[in-house]
Amino acid sequence: MSRAHARPERGKRRLIAGVAVAGTLTAVTAAVAFATTGSDGGTRSIACPQPVVPAVPAQAQAEVQRELANLDKQIAEANNRLRTSAGEGGPNFVQNAILGPLASKRVAALNRIETAIGRVADKPEGLERFATCGLGKAPAVPAPPATSSTSGSAKPGSGNNSGAGNGAAGRTIDCPSPVVQNVPAAARAEVDRELANLGKQQAEANERLRTSAGQGGPNFVQNAILGPLKDKRVAALNRIETAIGRVAEKPQGLERFATCTLR
Repeated sequence: MSRAHARPERGKRRLIAGVAVAGTLTAVTAAVAFATTGSDGGTRSIACPQPVVPAVPAQAQAEVQRELANLDKQIAEANNRLRTSAGEGGPNFVQNAILGPLASKRVAALNRIETAIGRVADKPEGLERFATCGLGKAPAVPAPPATSSTSGSAKPGSGNNSGAGNGAAGRTIDCPSPVVQNVPAAARAEVDRELANLGKQQAEANERLRTSAGQGGPNFVQNAILGPLKDKRVAALNRIETAIGRVAEKPQGLERFATCTLR
């Protein structure tokens, strides 16, 4: 074959190679785009705000330190779940399956810290604001709740903060009804039991609201009634998800029905 004939053939081969390389780059770019827009676990880690705990009396030191260590353990467990579940679920998997349950566990631990201190001194309020964690970066922490003026070591409800009130008189707690669809027959009894448990929790919270009218300061209802009620509801809703998940596809996101309000 002459040079004149060979030259176009080499040009053709270069063109074909260029198309192949472009196709490969396009495929790689698409893969990278998918990796960054898929499950947002990847190589990122869960970050949580560090609780700011006020002065801890000596009698409460051991329990408070134990709960602070528990918070660290919860983060480690959540990060391990994040690592081992990379690629699972949809875009809300990390929030519903890892960050949401982690926040509930942290609220419970932070409430135990408040209670431990409150047994021997003024009970701190609002540590729950350190409960929410984020992926890659800890979210901003809300400002601490306003506290009413007290004298000496008097605790909320002792009468020194009269006039602040808790705003509960004549009001009731209203909770959303969970939407649970397609419950398999094998899980129906357990789901019904937990739904009844949610109703019982709400009734108990309303009774606590009624009997504590006038106690505490402006944050009493949120910290002493609505916050703990939410934790209990999250646990019950998680048990509903687990009961269904044993025999069918596990529902996700029932925790969105956990938050109740004062009506």
